[in-house]
Amino acid sequence: MSSNPVAETVASLMPRARAELTELVAFRSVADFDQFPRSESEAAAGWVADALTAEGFQDVALLDTPDGTQSVYGYLPGPEGAKTVLLYAHYDVQPPLDEAGWTSPPFELTERDGRWYGRGAADCKGGVIMHLLALRALKANGGVPVHVKFIAEGSEEQGTGGLERYAEAHPALLEADTVVIGDAGNFRVGLPTVTSTLRGMTLMRVRIDTLAGNLHSGQFGGAAPDALAALIRVLDSLRGKDGTTTVDGLTPDASWDGLQYDEEQFRADAKVLEGVELIGDGTVADRIWARPAVTVLGIDCPPVVGATPSVQASARALVNLRVPPGIDTDEATRLLQAHLERHTPWGARVSIEQVGQGQPFSADTTSPAYAAMADAMAVAYPGQEMQYAGQGGSIPLCNTLASLYPHAEILLIGLSEPEAQIHAVNESVSPQELERLSVAEALFLRNYAAG
Repeated sequence: MSSNPVAETVASLMPRARAELTELVAFRSVADFDQFPRSESEAAAGWVADALTAEGFQDVALLDTPDGTQSVYGYLPGPEGAKTVLLYAHYDVQPPLDEAGWTSPPFELTERDGRWYGRGAADCKGGVIMHLLALRALKANGGVPVHVKFIAEGSEEQGTGGLERYAEAHPALLEADTVVIGDAGNFRVGLPTVTSTLRGMTLMRVRIDTLAGNLHSGQFGGAAPDALAALIRVLDSLRGKDGTTTVDGLTPDASWDGLQYDEEQFRADAKVLEGVELIGDGTVADRIWARPAVTVLGIDCPPVVGATPSVQASARALVNLRVPPGIDTDEATRLLQAHLERHTPWGARVSIEQVGQGQPFSADTTSPAYAAMADAMAVAYPGQEMQYAGQGGSIPLCNTLASLYPHAEILLIGLSEPEAQIHAVNESVSPQELERLSVAEALFLRNYAAG
């Protein structure tokens, strides 16, 4: 990174950043309060609130959102007449999954092979630290030239919509000229990237019932309808022979016009086993950024160990559908539910519960804020030009903000590049990316203020 005062300040703050990220990662702040203590999320929210207060933010508040979680808000005034920028991140995290599968404990930030490992290190507690680093660097070099609103969400990973509904009920709270969402990631380490599109999502629990109770498979198997077999039939109907998502009524043939994802690089990033084919058709970018994609997230059925010779009376699955820009999530939800009902065999009883939803998002990349970010990233990443990519995941708040503030410019950056393995075991963050993106954000705020 070329020498400049902002970059030098961020470099000097990296030991503090690591210490703070260590503290923040230690909170088991999963917003699933049936499995994780609410007190852990509340403690993480308190940590963020204290950090904002220490940085001179005003009106710092823990917002009780309608889904029963808390978001953290603060306002840092800038010069009179300055533009307002909203900085977003979330402090809630995904469950650790199989903790035994982690090389180091998931809630203890651990350095290994030049990366910092821990749940939320990249997604998205690292984003909270990135925003703080950028603001500290500006304060040390002439001051923050814009008004800053800071919002840290407490239930982004659950998709329960608490902050979206709170923002709709309090529309002035998050109003800004530009929004920087710190919850995306570079296309690869060292390649500065803004995310210009997000797939939306719908999340459904599907339950199938066929019998009043389990039956002996030797006595009744072959005629008694097996709920688990029925569920497998239903789930199989969601994919074509090549693995393409096949939800009746959804078109799976859109294409991506932009940065392409080399297939061999994708295989390496996704850690696809040798000899195993990728699913779907079209380019990799088509498949992960421009088309719908269904994933079975979990199935409730007897485990192999301890299973008895029984015909199952009930079975349940959690189904996730990613929805690309151009498709309304409400319509996709309706089509998915109708598909599941239509493909349930043998007259089995099927019940479907929607548990989460978010609309897709597409940004205007021709706006002045994007030009300001491109200039900032050229300094933070010498010799590299800012790229535009899509993201297969969803950040439901984006569409809410775009609807509430149609003139606001929305940029998505962050630390979740492929090596970060977010949502998987051994999630990690590159401290070099944290440093460079913090510099880029600081320079962006300065560029944007001057524009």
